[in-house]
Amino acid sequence: MKIHEYQGKELLKKFGVTVPRGIPCFSVDEAVKAAETLGGKVWVVKAQIHAGGRGKGGGVKVAKSMDEVKAYAGQILGMQLVTHQTGPAGQKVRRLLVEEGADIKKEYYVAALTDRATQKVAMMASSEGGMDIEEVAHKTPEKIIKVFVDPATGLTDAQAKELADGIGVPAGSQAQAIDTLKKLYTCYMETDASLAEINPMILEGNGNIKALDAKFNFDSNALYRHPEIIAYRDLDEEDADEIEASKYDLAYISLDGNIGCLVNGAGLAMATMDTIKLFGAEPANFLDVGGGATTEKVTEAFKIMLKNPKVKGILVNIFGGIMKCDTIAEGVVAAAKETHLSVPLVVRMKGTNEDLGKKILKESGLPIISADSMAEAATKIVAAVK
Repeated sequence: MKIHEYQGKELLKKFGVTVPRGIPCFSVDEAVKAAETLGGKVWVVKAQIHAGGRGKGGGVKVAKSMDEVKAYAGQILGMQLVTHQTGPAGQKVRRLLVEEGADIKKEYYVAALTDRATQKVAMMASSEGGMDIEEVAHKTPEKIIKVFVDPATGLTDAQAKELADGIGVPAGSQAQAIDTLKKLYTCYMETDASLAEINPMILEGNGNIKALDAKFNFDSNALYRHPEIIAYRDLDEEDADEIEASKYDLAYISLDGNIGCLVNGAGLAMATMDTIKLFGAEPANFLDVGGGATTEKVTEAFKIMLKNPKVKGILVNIFGGIMKCDTIAEGVVAAAKETHLSVPLVVRMKGTNEDLGKKILKESGLPIISADSMAEAATKIVAAVK
């Protein structure tokens, strides 16, 4: 799960990280009122979407008068903001953050993220913070410094100092930088984040350290522990079909191909998508119905897949362990009838009650194509679609 920048800053502030004063807005009038409330002579008007690269896409503007605040808010609100992370379709801007201006002397990049290779937390920092951090990572990776934190110990003063020294924080601001890094780590751990990023963390003209941006990703499996974070969820930023699927406890992700996949188990789902690609086609989705699929869940899965106009065929690939093949077969037949299925359907079943499942499919009177192996199933669905 992702959240907006202004929500991320609210979290950082709770953990003692210094952030600029800012007010979220949903209209041009609110943006002007926010600037008046903040006072000062310079304001930053920022698009709030769940994607990076907003500045390069025209979603961040510096205003030096109330007229400019009003003009920029009008331009950004409602725009289809295209960045390298949104894809060509872009994302509609429905929220703004109006923030006080900052006296930026130097920009840094800092982040905490899960490192599966070491089973520790990677704390990363770079002297080259700002809009081009991806380019820095690609072209000059040596400018990104990492320390690996044992969760049982936490980020030590020595590790935080190593990062602050490594990115060149001046001596007079080192204590603040070390404090900010330790608080970022604490925030990351206590919110069950998988990523907590400040880009940029800035050095102001007066020597203060401040978080000028905030990006968070959270482990969805831990959200039950954090109702306050669930409250930050913005459904407008998520795929409508993925939201619908989550209501039925289906793991669904939209993709760009034309063969819908319904599989039980994430590993088998990944292997099924790989097999479809191996045989010359592209999957239209990842869909794991899990080990407790019911007829209702299978029917909803079919409905969600068929909403995608690009789907020209469906491949059902089931390994019957906890999930019995006859239960899935009954669900497939019911779903095909209820959705008036008009695209080719290939079903491959192996495992518990396999023969009974195949009998149900055969006696359904529906034009269901059976297959015994994954290769055969992929061959048949690719041929049917072509």
